[in-house]
Amino acid sequence: MDLKVVGVGLGRTGTYSLKVALNQLGLGPTYHMEEIILDMQRKLPQWQAVVAGNQDWVAIFEGHAAAVDWPTASYYRELHAAYPEAQFILTHRSPESWVDSFSATIYQLLSNIDEAPEPMRPWLEMVIAVIAKAGIPLGLDRQQLMDAFVAHNAAVEAAIPPDRLLTFQVKEGWQPLCDFLDVPVPDGPFPRTNDRGEFWDKVAGAA
Repeated sequence: MDLKVVGVGLGRTGTYSLKVALNQLGLGPTYHMEEIILDMQRKLPQWQAVVAGNQDWVAIFEGHAAAVDWPTASYYRELHAAYPEAQFILTHRSPESWVDSFSATIYQLLSNIDEAPEPMRPWLEMVIAVIAKAGIPLGLDRQQLMDAFVAHNAAVEAAIPPDRLLTFQVKEGWQPLCDFLDVPVPDGPFPRTNDRGEFWDKVAGAA
């Protein structure tokens, strides 16, 4: 099963809502950081290998037709080269709101790696490396984080052909996503999930 849809928006831009939406549209199963947390023994080594420069996308995404969130989002150039016919979705939000969410969740978690339980640390080290690849090393201040966020989005838009890329905010709902993917708009509201409390509940599963 080749990837057909690749989400290249950074974490905390509605990536989990997009995962649920793609699955609801019948375009999944959709790979997300959660898949690694739920199968750390098998999937963490795959991404550690990617960080080391050894990529096996077929093995990593086996059984998935779509992928969103980190680690995927940091490898948009490599994945576009591997899956040139895929459709890419850049989820985004205002830089200010993204920094507020990112700083209170992912960045806080990574910045406190020394306080994390020992079994979590290899996973956190992988995540730190993946996020640094997106231009977001540890130690950035608020303005630097906003600049990095804007730079990532601009780099994606420069790298992916316009006809293969949708720049999308989840608050826009079903219509632009379904138009881009050429699927019917489903009944019911667009999924909204993974608030900050849910984030910390998921992270607890990695401990």
